[in-house]
Formats: sequence, C-alpha cells, structure tokens
Amino acid sequence: MLHCRRHRGFTLIELMCVLCIIGMLALFAYPSYQTYIRKARRTEARAALMQAMQQQERHFTQHNRYYAYGDASTAGTFRWFSGDTEAGSVYRISAGGCSGGTLQECVMLSATPAAGFVDRQCGTLTLNSRGEQTTSGLAMASAPEACR
Repeated sequence: MLHCRRHRGFTLIELMCVLCIIGMLALFAYPSYQTYIRKARRTEARAALMQAMQQQERHFTQHNRYYAYGDASTAGTFRWFSGDTEAGSVYRISAGGCSGGTLQECVMLSATPAAGFVDRQCGTLTLNSRGEQTTSGLAMASAPEACR
C-alpha cells in the first residue's frame, strides 16, 4: 500500500512571484515617499525660520538691533538648525543684514540645506524681518508650488 504524502510549503516559483510583486510596489512607492520626506523637511525649515525670527525680534526689542550669526560657534542661544537636535537637522539657519540695509533696520534669516540633503527644487529658504519670504532667490509667489 502506497501512501501519497502531500508536501506543504511554497515552491520557488511562487516565492519569486511574491518577491517581484513586492519589488514593483516598492519601486512605485519609494519616489512618492521621498517627495513627502522633502516636503516635511521644508516645513521643518520654515518653522525653524519662524522660531529664529521670534528670537531676533526679542533681541531687537532689548538691544535695538538684530543679531548676525553664521553657525553654531557664533549663534550663541539663537536657533541655528532646523530639527529638534543638531544631528537630526537637514537645514542650517544663519542670520545677516538684509541687502541694502543694516542690522538696525532688517535681518535676513536663511535656511540652507546641510550636507547630505539636497533640495534641487527649492534650495535655500529665507525670511526677513519685513515678512518677505523667498526660495532660492525667488519670491514665494513665483516659486514652484512644492516650495510654498
């Protein structure tokens, strides 16, 4: 008497088909994921610019001038990175006088992508004490929709 045993499990062909389907799904989902990540990082940079501008305005009310800084060594207590921690930030914040003005009149804050993060579409985000925002030198009204 012969007993037929049925083997349980998946064949190699079935496993390869599943891996191909997962790979195709990842291929289509990854670019969309990256777009959302860039958008979230830009939003984080805008929020950091607003916080740094609030610090600048407080400084202005106390000292009748804005404060210029370029990096961590000159920033003191001013916000100079975009994220919660320096290590997790992808934008660096710097402050200087507006073009054609002094620090007693106007301050320009810039959020520049840090090493390892490239934002070809929006580049450097800026905010000045007059409330004007730009992205890579373009006014927000003429900037790409993704940068607004």
